Amino acid sequence: MSLITQTAARTILPAIVLAGAAALVMLLGQPFHERVAYVFFTNLIIVLGLQVFMGNSNVANLGHIAFAGIAGYAVAILYTPVALKAALIPGAPFGLDNVALGLVPAILVALAITLLVALLSGLALSRLTGVAATIGTMALLVIVHVVLVNWVELTRGPRAFYGVPVIFTLPWAVGAAVIAVYIAKLFRESQDGIQLRATGDNLLAAKAMGVDVERVRLKAWILGAFLCGTGGILFTLFNGTIAPNSFYFSQTFLTIAMLILGGMRSVSGAITGSIVVAVGFEVFRSLENGPVILGIDLPEAFGLTGFFLGAVIVLSLTFRPMGLMGNDEWEDVWPALRARLAGRREGRP
Repeated sequence: MSLITQTAARTILPAIVLAGAAALVMLLGQPFHERVAYVFFTNLIIVLGLQVFMGNSNVANLGHIAFAGIAGYAVAILYTPVALKAALIPGAPFGLDNVALGLVPAILVALAITLLVALLSGLALSRLTGVAATIGTMALLVIVHVVLVNWVELTRGPRAFYGVPVIFTLPWAVGAAVIAVYIAKLFRESQDGIQLRATGDNLLAAKAMGVDVERVRLKAWILGAFLCGTGGILFTLFNGTIAPNSFYFSQTFLTIAMLILGGMRSVSGAITGSIVVAVGFEVFRSLENGPVILGIDLPEAFGLTGFFLGAVIVLSLTFRPMGLMGNDEWEDVWPALRARLAGRREGRP
């Protein structure tokens, strides 16, 4: 069985879980719940993009949200009707206020711009290791944010860029998330993915065995940027508006918390962490507004969501450094558990 076919088979279980959850939300939930579910799936795609690089290379990445912002703004500027752009960004650079592409061309150009930035930044960052690499990724995030805030003629600066046509719905997000899961699994089990994890386990040993560290890191960086950019496009074409703060530190820490909690080393860890943190985030956000629980009127407590994210990261690193899933995938848990139980029945340790 080829790797492509094998990966497709191993994607069936996550696809069933994700599609089933979305179907339940659409059948039983309210429009608000569908919106929350859509945001979850876009975040999941971004987390999978983070996992492709950070999870396999063991290099902390704080700049992945920058690619979501680049792709989101690019598709917004290219796809928004000319009449509206005449009011939003009159006299935009490169004559973009007079240009409006179709949906598919706008998405392709946005992804091309994102991948170009990923290639240029990756050529530099793939040469760095340790703290230097982490600082470099954070510098990328800050640079992109500063550009988005200050290039007022093109992005409207700190003000929201609104009026983007709303195209995507929850089924589109589910389909994109399933494809992203497949891509992340395929890379993880590929030769490049295995070599990249080897560099994360022992960089010197991997180099001694002939692994081209810069090459495999660059591939993972670009692939991760592609997934993050896809998440940014889905976010923009669902909300119809976009602002620089949508792609900055708050979203960075949210997605990192998802990956750390679930486990960086596995794709299933990214999915598990995304589910747990998304549910917890919504619970704590409701508690911020002072709800009435069992007849008790709780006081408003703004900032609980930030406390929750910080607690998730600290507690995970302290008590479960490998995350909830560790190196395991969902489809491997039951066979391993069954083999362990069979060994105990036969008297094996």
